[in-house]
Amino acid sequence: MSNLFNSLSDTLKGAAGDILKKNIPILNKNSDKNNSESNNKTSADNMNPGYGGYSQGGYGAYPSTGYGQNPGYGQQPAPGGYGQQPIYGAYGQQPGGYGYPNQGYPNVIPTPGAYQPQQGYGTQQGPPPIGMNVQGGYLPQQPFQGTPQGMPQPGYGTPQQQPVQSHYPGNPMIQGTGLNQPNYIPGATAPPMPLTGNPSIHPNPNFNASHDAEALKKAMKGFGCNNNRVIEILCTRVNWQRQEISRTFKQMYGKDLCKELKSELVGDFEYLILALLKRPEEYDASELHRAVDCLGTKEHVLIEIMCSRTNSQIAAIKNAYRYMYKRELEDDLIGDTSGYFKRLLVALSTGNRDESGYTDVARANQCASALYKAGEGRLGTDESTFLSILCSQNFAQLNLVFNEYHKMKGRTIEDAIRSEFSGDIKDALIAIYQMVVNKAGFFATQLENSMKGFGTRDKDLVRLVVTRCEVDMNDIKNEFQRIYGRSLEQTIISDTSGSYKNGLVSLVKGF
Repeated sequence: MSNLFNSLSDTLKGAAGDILKKNIPILNKNSDKNNSESNNKTSADNMNPGYGGYSQGGYGAYPSTGYGQNPGYGQQPAPGGYGQQPIYGAYGQQPGGYGYPNQGYPNVIPTPGAYQPQQGYGTQQGPPPIGMNVQGGYLPQQPFQGTPQGMPQPGYGTPQQQPVQSHYPGNPMIQGTGLNQPNYIPGATAPPMPLTGNPSIHPNPNFNASHDAEALKKAMKGFGCNNNRVIEILCTRVNWQRQEISRTFKQMYGKDLCKELKSELVGDFEYLILALLKRPEEYDASELHRAVDCLGTKEHVLIEIMCSRTNSQIAAIKNAYRYMYKRELEDDLIGDTSGYFKRLLVALSTGNRDESGYTDVARANQCASALYKAGEGRLGTDESTFLSILCSQNFAQLNLVFNEYHKMKGRTIEDAIRSEFSGDIKDALIAIYQMVVNKAGFFATQLENSMKGFGTRDKDLVRLVVTRCEVDMNDIKNEFQRIYGRSLEQTIISDTSGSYKNGLVSLVKGF
């Protein structure tokens, strides 16, 4: 019995062992499957966007657009305008700008971007030129790239030999010029323009926006304001540097520099300093608005600005005007002027003048003949012919036309205009003629007109000094001395006083 029990026990053990051996692979398979599923789940979790190590768009290494390098200054100065920033453009071949450019309006006003100094209204040293003609204007601006402290940006002047951008005159920025483009970007700096004149104010090589902002804060501390310190800083910097100071001041103290200075300064000196702190295109827009919004239109202001700015600068001005006043500049020009003077302003406001610099002697001869037949060669005057030629051709070609006219008839186009036209249209056509043959002489005469006689037209004086000091002020000073036999500086000193006088003299004397 005992043997039988042991035998059965051994048999059962063997059977159980066989069963276990057969099931082990199944167990192992299930175990492997579970492990595999677990690993796959973990891997899938790690790949989930937004978690684990997955790099998602917008974060990590995803490149951001628009900001990044702070618009307007960066490596800059760049774009347009009296600037390209960029592109005040400044002025095309001219002296802004707003060096200009902007440089912002139309498609983003680029501020001084990656190029070195530029010109704004006038010409600053550094930035690349941008396709400008013989006249001044904002250069087209370039898209922003951010500008490190100390880099030039577009302002009134035209940077001297800057990198090319498109705007404040070719400022890279200004991509559209149509009235339908409302994308004006306040705060961005207009790009500088190419240098074509001899400015009195150049970019300060030791520029430090933080130091300047701190110094201005101290100048306004306590009772009264240290006006001399304000002049030392703001009247020796180009427009893009003043814009950088203004931004830095707000970052450091949480206050608007313009408002702080406005509360501390008074009179004409206040007007001068606030004009310096505006972007070129915004300042031009405000002056045009003042010219049409007051009792009686200030036609001489409309003529000075509309006849001297480049295509890119005009585009920047229109966008700024729309943004600031919620109206179209062209509509206000039409509503406040009349006749052929209105037609001339509307034609110039399109910003379609040829700026190629290309000249053609045969065509110049034809145009000279057409002008004679439209004016002195007939009874009455065909005003449309004068407008179509003087408002569309580049300045180099117009200079050729005027020379051909003189050779053919022994008289200048200016003589013909004076005998055939009258009123505002005569003044506007003569202004274009004078800008073509001697731009510095034109502005020297405007400066004299602002100070001659009883009283001073201070707003005109401020506008002329602020918009030309970074473009061609040294050329204007030389012409002023030649024409009037006295220096511009001495004339300003004898006609103004106090901090206002010191600020103007500082800008004219130059840095």
